[in-house]
Amino acid sequence: MKYGNIHIVETSDGSHTIKIVDIDEHYHSVNGALHESMHVFINNGFYYINSNKLNILEMGFGSGLNAMLTFAESEKSNRTVEYTALELYPVDEEIFSKLNYAEILNVDPNKYFLPLHTCEWNKNIELNKNFIFKKINTDLNKYADNKHFDIIYFDAFAPDRQSELWTETVFKKMFSILNIGGILVTYSSKGEVKRNMRNAGFKVKRLQGAAGKHHMLRAEKN
Repeated sequence: MKYGNIHIVETSDGSHTIKIVDIDEHYHSVNGALHESMHVFINNGFYYINSNKLNILEMGFGSGLNAMLTFAESEKSNRTVEYTALELYPVDEEIFSKLNYAEILNVDPNKYFLPLHTCEWNKNIELNKNFIFKKINTDLNKYADNKHFDIIYFDAFAPDRQSELWTETVFKKMFSILNIGGILVTYSSKGEVKRNMRNAGFKVKRLQGAAGKHHMLRAEKN
């Protein structure tokens, strides 16, 4: 279902997140949206894999923050990225147009952020020579493609909100579409999540979490 009653909230590091009031859930950590995304997905995901060319899948495009950071970092590090993002319920323009991520990072929103939201769905878009972007309007369980990935950013709503996306079955699917040596990173470190990942075949490592959270997980396909 598409949630209603949505508004923007400022988090502890000054960056925005989106709150779904009806279910009392946020798209990012209230302890710092930007900090969490950088820590979990960029520092422990993007920069963990030592390759000049990366295929990345994001589960939960949402606000576009993870994609924007990856876009900017790919240019900074001169790495080529093909980025696929899955999102069943896109954020409306009245919300995404007010998010302050580009302002906080002091980058041009018309280059690094707004095109991610306004570009055509279900089509490869070359945003620059380093970054090819494709967002797909689908549910994770219905996603089907022969493409394999080096990194999966698993950024679904918390397990107690979307338990159906944190199952062993889902992680087996994620395992099957990763390249050997590929990783899945997520902010959640719940025991059940770790067990489901391990049962799916992953080697799971618990890491220091972002601000306000003790741990996060990085799962590797050996």
